[in-house]
Amino acid sequence: MEGPRNQPKKPGNLFLIPTPLGQGEDLGRVMPEYNLQIIRKVDIFIVEQIRTARRFLKKAGHPKPIDELEFFELNKFTGEHEHSSFLEPARNGRPTGLLSEAGAPCVADPGVAIVSLAHKMGIPVVPLAGPSSIVLALMASGLNGQRFCFHGYLPVEGAALGKKIREMEVRSQRNDETQIFIETPYRNRKMLDALLKFCKPQTLLCVATDISLTTESIETKIVAQWKQRVPDFHKKPTVFLLYSR
Repeated sequence: MEGPRNQPKKPGNLFLIPTPLGQGEDLGRVMPEYNLQIIRKVDIFIVEQIRTARRFLKKAGHPKPIDELEFFELNKFTGEHEHSSFLEPARNGRPTGLLSEAGAPCVADPGVAIVSLAHKMGIPVVPLAGPSSIVLALMASGLNGQRFCFHGYLPVEGAALGKKIREMEVRSQRNDETQIFIETPYRNRKMLDALLKFCKPQTLLCVATDISLTTESIETKIVAQWKQRVPDFHKKPTVFLLYSR
């Protein structure tokens, strides 16, 4: 009598694991216990930087020696031809974790390429709750949370930056929509100077700095008020939100 045929192995989950937004952050403040339970059961991780990922996993209490975990590095130097090999363990039934360098994976983050491929390969994608600077900034801004647009990074060059700011201001007023964007921390002051130069005095501007850290600062004021006192937030991770009525 013919025995049962081998069934194809069920794929393992691809867990999207948020990480803290800053060094020294208390995991208990930003990381649900469920996340920690998942992390401690996963042995394969797709990460932006192995060094910071190892530090996070050790802090999360992973039971295995860090050197026994398997890492795939995903950053601007990673070729697209490598992506499928990163997901091969998941396709063969082994759960895999995707970590952002800071905050939520796939939001202003290269992990989106892996998730897109996972869907094509039939690998279940499981997002976990955790810190996202963009969402937290919107929540705390007092600006319109029903309609909003995230622009990522704005142009660096002065004329192009000014044009983009004016476009966002017009779009915000026309669509009743909050405009959200970020900048490399060392260019924070240049960004704020441009906003104060090109925005109308009554436009609302939220500057959300060091979100979820003990040094957190989130302020929303009209541009005219920001001109009276410019904060010192050089080199601090910051989210900007603009709303024109």
